[in-house]
Amino acid sequence: MPKVKASVKIENVVASATLNQKIDLNAIVRGFPSVEYRPEQFPGLVFRLKRPKTATLIFNSGKMVCTGAKSEKEAKRAVRKVIRELKKGGIIIISKPELKIQNIVASASLGGMIDLEKATYVLGKTMYEPEQFPGLIYRMDDPKVVVLLFASGKLVCTGAKREEDVYRAVEKLHKKLEEESLIFYEETTQ
Repeated sequence: MPKVKASVKIENVVASATLNQKIDLNAIVRGFPSVEYRPEQFPGLVFRLKRPKTATLIFNSGKMVCTGAKSEKEAKRAVRKVIRELKKGGIIIISKPELKIQNIVASASLGGMIDLEKATYVLGKTMYEPEQFPGLIYRMDDPKVVVLLFASGKLVCTGAKREEDVYRAVEKLHKKLEEESLIFYEETTQ
């Protein structure tokens, strides 16, 4: 078990939903003047919620993409709320949405400095070119995520489909770096 517990924060959950029907985006604009819709610039309509603070793209194909949620549960709640609002506004929605988590992005701190040079060789499946980008890019197989590691001990995890995969990836990476003595903790004086 690592000496210092890693702190993990979910930054963004992206979920897609399919309504399996066409949606009249102009009808949504008429019913909800606060939505953003500029078809000459982008084919989707942006439906923002204050709670949970999310933005949902709605396409006339009936496909939706929700971003900005801080958990899987919040993403699902946001999509359901958008659909409820649309129904209240007179938009006919026949089926229940098919919802799928597409990506979870999280940040984490391992609590110590990381020797990225050595980590490149120990971890395998890495890319590290400090002249181009200050972080080490690590493609983990299980769980299947991409982790950006920085010398400061901070990292960004992306590509997860479930929150538990984020926590498992950070814990697994933290343990491996500690086993290989690649994390250096500052001695705290009391």
